[in-house]
Amino acid sequence: MKKLLFSLALACISSIVYADGKVVWSYEGNTGPDKWGTLVKQFEVCKIGTQQAPLNIDTKSLVKNTAISVQTAYQPATGAVVLNNGHTIQINASTAGSVKLVGKDYQFVQVHFHTPSEETVDAKHYPFNAHLVHINTDDGEELKIGVIGVFFKEGKENAALKEAFTSMPTTQGKATLKSMFDLNGLMPSDKNVYTYSGSLTTPPCSEAVDFYIMKEPVEMSTEQLAAFKKIFPMNARPIQQLNDRKISTSN
Repeated sequence: MKKLLFSLALACISSIVYADGKVVWSYEGNTGPDKWGTLVKQFEVCKIGTQQAPLNIDTKSLVKNTAISVQTAYQPATGAVVLNNGHTIQINASTAGSVKLVGKDYQFVQVHFHTPSEETVDAKHYPFNAHLVHINTDDGEELKIGVIGVFFKEGKENAALKEAFTSMPTTQGKATLKSMFDLNGLMPSDKNVYTYSGSLTTPPCSEAVDFYIMKEPVEMSTEQLAAFKKIFPMNARPIQQLNDRKISTSN
């Protein structure tokens, strides 16, 4: 039963993490973030949820937790699919490996991108960030989503994104990468993180998502950033209320 539920969840998150395609939503205007919770009943948590994401990371109010750990076991994957779903560019690669988050095993499902960064640090955005989505695979545990967030700054070309960003569809559609897709190229060498409990940052804004935001940014070229912004000039949800949550730090 666990394997069946995992397979169903894997298919769901890899294909419709951005919600029901029958409902029109966007990042501005009458279907923008402040209206998501009123578009359909299924999106109501976007408005009434108490653990919504993204958050601002106030570095003066962090709780230190040395038990937090992120151990990646990513591997080059063949046949990765680059998808333009109308809201972002997403790369699906179910064979790209796994990660241990606080000792629990999670399988990688997909990575998608936002500009500017959705999370902020002391109220400042990075120009771009990636959200790497995983599902836990531990027997006996409830299915959970673990998201690793990576900030990007402008600098040298990011080799892991090179083919994906030259072949990404400019309208809704998909393309299959010819070369290996290696998530290790998206990760900083320093694995220290900020972590908090949140939600999907797009409709239906489902909660019970654990975020692990890498402290150290990685680089992408100005040309790579421009290529993405030509398709999606802005696709970041505004910062949400912290409410009674605490943001922890691993060091």
